[in-house]
Amino acid sequence: MKQPLTLPDLALPPGKKVYFASDFHLGAPDAAASLARERRIVRWLDEVAPDAAAIYLLGDLFDFWFEYKHAIPRGFIRLQGKLAELTDAGMPITIFTGNHDMWMFGYFTQEMGIPVLRQEISQRIGNQLFHIGHGDGLGPKDYSYKALKQVFTSGLAQWLFARLHPNFGIGMANKWSRRSRMQAGKDDTKYFGDEEWLLQYCREVEARSHHDYYVFGHRHLPLDVEVAPGSRYVNLGEWVNYCSYGVYDGKELALRHFEQE
Repeated sequence: MKQPLTLPDLALPPGKKVYFASDFHLGAPDAAASLARERRIVRWLDEVAPDAAAIYLLGDLFDFWFEYKHAIPRGFIRLQGKLAELTDAGMPITIFTGNHDMWMFGYFTQEMGIPVLRQEISQRIGNQLFHIGHGDGLGPKDYSYKALKQVFTSGLAQWLFARLHPNFGIGMANKWSRRSRMQAGKDDTKYFGDEEWLLQYCREVEARSHHDYYVFGHRHLPLDVEVAPGSRYVNLGEWVNYCSYGVYDGKELALRHFEQE
């Protein structure tokens, strides 16, 4: 098992909170639905920003993303503008790549000062220790995806895709992304108990090193499950159906639903 990246402690001033969200899947299932969701996400960012000490976005922000040397996918400008506004004002924001947007490179860091992380991290936030990541490829099974991820993250695959004209490459990738989501979608509403792959991963890590919270996306189902006494696995769900997110106030991490409560 690959060791998580350890980040410096994050102090939590009185009255401040840390927010977590994942799986916006902007671009899906069509332009109109994606635009409405993007505007909702921007409203959420506006709402949480005043008391946020930091914001973590845990991957699959886009249903597909590839950064060509001189081009990025069209759209999503409202989210990008809001992120730039927040970081310009000094808000710490961290992005993790997901399985749908693993081809993020330097754009968000260069344009907005946002670090883009490609692996899980361990970080003490306030007085508690967090293990954070997108969640794809973790735990047992799913061998076909793990093999595919090795291909997609290779420099050769990225170089070859960059040779495709964006009109063709992005169009082809969007079709692939929609098909992948449709094939996996039937399991999104099912809870598999002890057979949940990410829960098994959390328990494996916990057996070696205690964490108070394990926070992931990818699964698309909002979950708050005990890993071991004093340790919980929280899955953030997604924004196509649930508009769910996590908020940590220095004492506990809770799941919330934006504009659906």
